[in-house]
Amino acid sequence: MARIHSHRHGKSHQTRPPNKGAPAWVEATPEEVKTTILKLAKDGVPPSRIGMTLRDDYGVPLAKAVLGKPIMKVLAENKASPKLPQDLQDLIERAQRVQKHLETHGSDRKNVHSLELVEAKIYRLSKYYKQTGALPKNFKYTAVVAQLA
Repeated sequence: MARIHSHRHGKSHQTRPPNKGAPAWVEATPEEVKTTILKLAKDGVPPSRIGMTLRDDYGVPLAKAVLGKPIMKVLAENKASPKLPQDLQDLIERAQRVQKHLETHGSDRKNVHSLELVEAKIYRLSKYYKQTGALPKNFKYTAVVAQLA
């Protein structure tokens, strides 16, 4: 699939193991994994980072294989899911970093354009999440690019 704002096609990707069950060498029980997920979520760790922590520190290659459901479903059942979807939150944080940069370097036209592209992605993604119900219908991201021009 092509990238949104460039003319490249990505070829690199990761393939997961074909089996659906947990490997035999995983020693963690589903309850241990669930309590670890909830503890990390309480500390403010985003869901993708929870999966990486489970993989790297606890030896659980895929939480879904052990629990039978994904990390986000566990968080939603225990009312610990984040307010915004993680990809949208990451884009908003990126836009804030670019805005902070532009406060000190106002004549940096390349980053003004970069901010426009990031905000276009935010609008596109927020429109999708409003349609799917992951965001409330009255969610609004205000653009800063108009103030810079």
